[in-house]
Amino acid sequence: MTARKVPRERIPWHPSVEIAKCTGCRVCYEFCQHGVYEWDETAGRPVVARPLNCLVGCSGCQPRCPAGAVSFPDVAEIAALIREIRRELTEGDQAANSRPNRRA
Repeated sequence: MTARKVPRERIPWHPSVEIAKCTGCRVCYEFCQHGVYEWDETAGRPVVARPLNCLVGCSGCQPRCPAGAVSFPDVAEIAALIREIRRELTEGDQAANSRPNRRA
């Protein structure tokens, strides 16, 4: 899945950690090379501190979680959302380009 030309902040792709399942093993925290997680020393659990750092489509931390505590949004729903945003952006660009140039 690619998100080219769609502002990252409009794509809700990032992990969620179900605290009730999380055992505090640090696997997700150590695996992620993009700094999505921070470690909460007090709780002994990961926190999704920088969700926009998560690469759209990456879910590499999810299958590594031995407790099954990490989840991601549905890929098909995110892909549909990206298509819709692209359509909106394309229509907006076309409308902006069709306006007459009013130079004095």
